[in-house]
Amino acid sequence: MSFNPPYPDLHELITDFGSVGERLSELGCCEGGAGNISVCFNWDCDPRDLFPVAEKINLPTRVPELAGFKVVFTGSGVRLREIKKYPAAYLGVAVIEAGGESATIYTAPNKHFVRPTREFNSHLASHARIIARYGSNFHALIHTHPPYLTYLSHIPAYQSNKALSQHVLRWQPEIVVSLPEGLGWVPFCIPGTDELMEKTFSELEKYRIIVWAKHGIMARSQDGLMDALDLVEYAETGARNEYFNLAAGSPGQGLLPDEVKAMARVFKFEQKIF
Repeated sequence: MSFNPPYPDLHELITDFGSVGERLSELGCCEGGAGNISVCFNWDCDPRDLFPVAEKINLPTRVPELAGFKVVFTGSGVRLREIKKYPAAYLGVAVIEAGGESATIYTAPNKHFVRPTREFNSHLASHARIIARYGSNFHALIHTHPPYLTYLSHIPAYQSNKALSQHVLRWQPEIVVSLPEGLGWVPFCIPGTDELMEKTFSELEKYRIIVWAKHGIMARSQDGLMDALDLVEYAETGARNEYFNLAAGSPGQGLLPDEVKAMARVFKFEQKIF
């Protein structure tokens, strides 16, 4: 299966990188240089107009499924809120070579980073797994630190996909409809490790948002970068309401299981959380 390109022009994609970085900052999700974004696609695009400096690198994980694909990524340590001002300096494009072990990285002469994001291995492995599974030519990923979702991930009672999903999704009908599969859960792993990478792409096959315990989240979309941002906003809104309920002594019910099931019948979606 092949999907229509949501970004026929690289400039449009980079504009969305800036908008997403700005919005994540407004939500308090990307303190300092925290968080990272990448988009993987496979259609004709010459990155050299914006990123003329080429460099060969070995990839942190082998991704033969992505041979010929391009991956636009944020550099390690860049401030996502500043991408809108300095897109060429904060972004790069990796063109994956045959075999998936190396790539040519295209950057700008004024780049503000030394290497791709620290979680580049998790990004690449997740892109490869989803693209291979669905046969698509596009996939977007956002890693960020939403404060309410991250806080809840520290509480033992929320440390499973079912418990976290039931508590977070129950606060608004739109959240349930937008994330009927719920939220994935990955126990704490050291950032940037192979362990985190393997657990991440395994969960992302089942969920479009996964929570990295005591760290942050990954959100994915095959429809566009802004769509992935929407999912972040929905999930963080539910987590914020859950936090408010905890702070008030838990007087609120949220949506009851029968109410969620009634919505599923009316709106014709499958849910397995309630």
